[in-house]
Amino acid sequence: MKVERGAGGVEVEVVAEPAAAMAVAAAEDRAAKRRRVAGGRRAGGGGGVGRRARTRRVQAGAAAMQRLFQACRAVFRGPGTVPAPGEVHLLRAMLDRMKPEDVDLSPDLKFFRTRDAAEGTPTITQTTIYKCPNFSMVIFFLPPNAVIPLHNHPGMTVFSKLLLGSMHIKSYDWVDPDPDPSMSSCSSSSDDQYLFSAVRLAKVVVDDVFTAPCNTSVLYPTAGGNMHRFRAIVPCAILDILGPPYSIEEDRDCTYYTDIPYTHHSTADGVGDLTSVEQDRGRLAWLKEIDMPGELKMCSVHYGGPPISDK
Repeated sequence: MKVERGAGGVEVEVVAEPAAAMAVAAAEDRAAKRRRVAGGRRAGGGGGVGRRARTRRVQAGAAAMQRLFQACRAVFRGPGTVPAPGEVHLLRAMLDRMKPEDVDLSPDLKFFRTRDAAEGTPTITQTTIYKCPNFSMVIFFLPPNAVIPLHNHPGMTVFSKLLLGSMHIKSYDWVDPDPDPSMSSCSSSSDDQYLFSAVRLAKVVVDDVFTAPCNTSVLYPTAGGNMHRFRAIVPCAILDILGPPYSIEEDRDCTYYTDIPYTHHSTADGVGDLTSVEQDRGRLAWLKEIDMPGELKMCSVHYGGPPISDK
């Protein structure tokens, strides 16, 4: 008999058996293994079948991501360009078919836990699948009540696919995409002068709750809701494709806004041509630039889903 150190530091006794006893033990072990395999098959496939099913899912997800990547590489041609309608239709259709499993997602991921809810704002996690000068592919993980504040996408076309969860989205476009610089401020009393300096009038494009699975949304440099805010109702994962990506060097930095109801100041210069219908529907608001909200908590993690080959 000898003593070996086992798991957890526990001492395990190992007994040297005669050859005949060892042969019998080996035969019994083989028979037990056959019984386990047979039982697994009768129960509906066993571990081997389960592993094969997972392998097929992983392979299907990898193929879907590779096709999506290749389409993005063909569609996005760099700064100053917007995909043609046919290209938008192609990419949107591919994203509409995307499933959480394609990027190896499930609602139990640690990113969705609300462990820091008691400390205030939930942390948003992002992972970059791929990035080049022409486009980037990013997934955002939002725990319940997490908010991505109102922000813009300068000169960008963005495809957003909600993979998991339910979220409220509110988006705006400028009423006048090319404003006269002299009209960049509202006419107001001295009390309101600071509050309404450097604001611009915007119209609501989307103000609704979306639940996965749902269609892919697309925003453009001057249309489609270029400025938007996300608020997670339950744990959410959203896949964003941005073309081109943010770049401070190329003057595509992210700007944050606060929205002010239109009725708070409705006598601004340069908006006399707005229809009363738009005003009555409450589809207008003033957007004022702000610093990045201090309560925004975001962290990045390494992408661990199906790999992409750019060869």
